[in-house]
Amino acid sequence: MAMESQQMEVEKTCSVIILNWNGAEMLRRYLPSVVESLQNSDVIIQTELIVADNGSTDTSLDVLAKEFPTVKMIVLDKNYGFAEGYNRAIEQVDSEFVVLLNSDVETPKGWLEPLLDYLETHPDVAAVQPKIRSWKNKSFFEHAGAAGGFVNALGYPYCRGRVLWHVEEDKGQYDSVIDVDWTSGACMCVRTKVYKELGGLDASFFAHMEEIDLCWRMRNAGWRLVCVPQSTVFHLGGGSLHYDNPRKNYLNHRNNLLMIYKNKKHPFGVLFIRFFLDYAAAFFYLLQGRPKSFKAVFEARRDFHKMRVNYCR
Repeated sequence: MAMESQQMEVEKTCSVIILNWNGAEMLRRYLPSVVESLQNSDVIIQTELIVADNGSTDTSLDVLAKEFPTVKMIVLDKNYGFAEGYNRAIEQVDSEFVVLLNSDVETPKGWLEPLLDYLETHPDVAAVQPKIRSWKNKSFFEHAGAAGGFVNALGYPYCRGRVLWHVEEDKGQYDSVIDVDWTSGACMCVRTKVYKELGGLDASFFAHMEEIDLCWRMRNAGWRLVCVPQSTVFHLGGGSLHYDNPRKNYLNHRNNLLMIYKNKKHPFGVLFIRFFLDYAAAFFYLLQGRPKSFKAVFEARRDFHKMRVNYCR
């Protein structure tokens, strides 16, 4: 029986998937660390590395073919966005676990083992994330995930190790394993079956907060989510849209409202309060001399009301 159990464990698989869109230079900079870390890994689970190309028009496919011949490719016909791009890629794998890994993440040796070990030994956990530190300043946390994500009573996401745009230096203060509200899409290791059963990332979000929405659905379905800080990766961040980009502000405001509407048990009181807070944010953008971000909030609220009819409550 022991030998049979060992054999079953060895046969389990994990797919590490990097979604790429016009990121040839990102691939050259960060992919070597991922390849090396997986080649030198002590993980007993069979692991494959896949780059899913989201309709790139740059030299990404040539770079992958010539410089990373051992990396598997999934080639999508157009840019489906972060959410649907991952959904289409994950449809094509049947691994027990899948890692969503941003293209601007550097992975040191040993980063994957603690994540898979935790999922293996905790069957009630659907997804885990490592500690995410900044690639630019490696002793500090990175904005997108830090040491585990939470959602406050008004539906605003925040992280252990980061408050608004201020990030803390990692001095070991968050080295405890902890249950979280959401795991970062910069590096999320998830049970593939759970991902698929819950419909994956919401494609209508396109990008931003889609992983928080998925995690909220996981928690509503009774699953736990955990940050495992015994694993650390280094994330550049802002690789697609800068934090003050109007498009990013639009997506963040719209998707946050959709997420609250979809997942919160009694959302309307919070949405009423958010009406005032969102417009306060809009006028704050205007005072900062950012009229396009001011406009983005109004467009986000308009489109939220159009889109929410697609979700049954």
